[in-house]
Amino acid sequence: MEYELADVEALNTLQLQVPLQVYTRDGKLIAEFGEKRRAPIPFDQIPKPLINAVLATEDQRYFLHPGIDIPGLLRAAVQLIVTGHKTQGGSTITMQVARSVYLTRHKTFGRKLREILYALKIDHQLSKQKILELYLNKIFLGNRAYGVAAAAEVYYGKPLNELTLDQYAMLAGLPQAPSTLNPLANPDAALKRRDHVLTRMYELRYIDEKSYKKAISTPLNASYHAPIVEVKAPYVAELARQQMEQMYGDAVYKEGFKIYTTIDSHLQDVANRAIRDQLMAYDQRHGYRGPAENLGNPDLQKMDKWRETLRNMPVINNLEPAIVVDITDKTITALRSNGDMEIIHWSGLSWARKQIDADSVGPAPEVASDIVSLGDVIRIMQTPTGWRLTQIPKAEAALISLDPNNGAILALVGGFDYQLSNFNRVTDSQVQPGSSFKPFIYSSALDKGYTLSTIINDAPIVLPNPATNGLWRPQNYEHKYYGPTRLHEALIHSRNLVSIRVLSLVGVRYFIQYAQRFGLTAAQLPPVLALALGTSSVTPLQLATGYAVFANTGYKITPYIIDKALDSRGQPVYQAKPIIVCQHVTAAQRQANSCAPRVISAQNAFLMTTLMHDVIEHGTATLARSMKRNDIAGKTGTTQDQESAWFTGFTPDLVTITWVGFDEPQSLHENGAVAALPVWIQFMTEALKNHPDRPMEQPPGIVSMRINPFNGKPTSGGDPDAIFEFYMEPYLPGQDNQNTETNLGDDSTSNVSDAEGIY
Repeated sequence: MEYELADVEALNTLQLQVPLQVYTRDGKLIAEFGEKRRAPIPFDQIPKPLINAVLATEDQRYFLHPGIDIPGLLRAAVQLIVTGHKTQGGSTITMQVARSVYLTRHKTFGRKLREILYALKIDHQLSKQKILELYLNKIFLGNRAYGVAAAAEVYYGKPLNELTLDQYAMLAGLPQAPSTLNPLANPDAALKRRDHVLTRMYELRYIDEKSYKKAISTPLNASYHAPIVEVKAPYVAELARQQMEQMYGDAVYKEGFKIYTTIDSHLQDVANRAIRDQLMAYDQRHGYRGPAENLGNPDLQKMDKWRETLRNMPVINNLEPAIVVDITDKTITALRSNGDMEIIHWSGLSWARKQIDADSVGPAPEVASDIVSLGDVIRIMQTPTGWRLTQIPKAEAALISLDPNNGAILALVGGFDYQLSNFNRVTDSQVQPGSSFKPFIYSSALDKGYTLSTIINDAPIVLPNPATNGLWRPQNYEHKYYGPTRLHEALIHSRNLVSIRVLSLVGVRYFIQYAQRFGLTAAQLPPVLALALGTSSVTPLQLATGYAVFANTGYKITPYIIDKALDSRGQPVYQAKPIIVCQHVTAAQRQANSCAPRVISAQNAFLMTTLMHDVIEHGTATLARSMKRNDIAGKTGTTQDQESAWFTGFTPDLVTITWVGFDEPQSLHENGAVAALPVWIQFMTEALKNHPDRPMEQPPGIVSMRINPFNGKPTSGGDPDAIFEFYMEPYLPGQDNQNTETNLGDDSTSNVSDAEGIY
């Protein structure tokens, strides 16, 4: 019957089902996906005590028999005759390998015969070491653990070679009944089984009496250990998983793929903290909303039940659930899920002014009882200065940071906490960008021949609005008008009315074509003048792509998150070949990748970067001057009714976008400089800590001229009001006809249709 058996030679290269793992670019685990936890290891890395423990209980004559144990089979046959029941007896390790690979677990005489034949064939063609390696890597050991290495991580949270004798014995006892004998499901049964293994090892002289007594007296110390995640980046992991599944299908969950992302573990940690700290700071500025619920006055009889209640509540981004069990004038005592009592002092409580509504808070609390009551279910967080009362923010936030020279995403946070919402706001949230959109408009104006000293009148605009059969009267943020204004001043102070006039002069249709150079699509850009105020819908990822053009001196890159993927044997199955900026790369790098196309001139990028550096130095983002750097540039953004807050900023080597808002639109009651800029500052301060100042170099074709700031015209050194301004050589002041405004614009885009459906 041998001809009916499959070729067992394939067992030498058998592909065991191994989960998908996602890592940072520096090799730190982000996440693991798959039904089975398995980490195959070669035979020479399996500890000898574990092998002895397995042989002592599963197959003590393993190295002596030819794959089947005749005495064992005879004992099983006698048991069947005497009792009338088939048992597990008689199966060798080789037979168990045959069963797990080629046969079902359904007990029939035919299956048993095939199992014996397969075992004989396997033993003939494979070495004893290879068969034992297959067995120890493939066998199910409970709690999704397949193989001894995975079981060591699941039950003890340690590598296999760091376990002790008693722990090896516990693992060796699991194959008999992994679902019911494991120490998590049935500690008493697991302990008895472990002790049986140790006794067999002692009887067979694998261990001496001293080792036996020490191991058998050791308490059962197993507990569940999830995969050890070294970097918190669940939104990144899910993004990488989706992309790999699109390329390789369900195989990614079985074949042991290891994905190495572009994520920098340090920058990701910094991004996580910046989002958490600043979103909580925003939330706390708007007052304390009170407890989740109140469980009544505490007493000793309730404590066990309360601890159980807390254990069933998740920890959200280090915000632990707790219950107030004692209150003094300036402190509270809170019960944690582990039974510890933590005292929260006034410094961690005094922020909690009662929220009256989204925009107003009550008076400052005077005593702790103004804030909480006994039995309140609250959230607390440990800080370097002690425990602090907190609450889960209602607002959300997002951050993306990428390398503008190749598109590698270095940090990504898609929301406050993945447990609360797995919606990735970086890649999937279509949000109005507000004034963060204006640099694209000003860039198009520079390419049309306008200059940074072009004068535009900051004055009221009234246009028909067919959507309401009324009039559209856009206003500046400050509800003031500033009269004739240079483009330079208009952008750094984010003048809405000047931006509308600039878009009209450039032409809406021309601008929509121009904006696509930055990675935006025509479908996202409504052909109306309100586009100047950022009324399109973009994702933070798209905005980062667009701003990378300014940061890298004018090239369009494509963001990417997966750098490479390896199979279970460490062989590459995928390698990213990003589009890179080829100005300052080696010949080898240029040959291995595609060069990014230039979409705006280096001169345009330089002027826009200079302009956005002044947004920080003199404009709406002066808070960032605290960083004391000359190479940072950016733009604040606030949408209508303050529903979204942005800061979009960069250096020549790092573009970072931060957004704060609500998933269900409502006012933040704060603008971009207050809500989003602090996130950016916290992240970039740490990200740039060891990077020297590197302002963008002035390219050829840029001229610096002295002008009068009031009329934008060239002036002499004797003018006491004179300032210097940069220009592109083809468009020097006095050489173009577009440095002063005439009307709102004669382009057809300034007619009634510009107001449709926007305002």
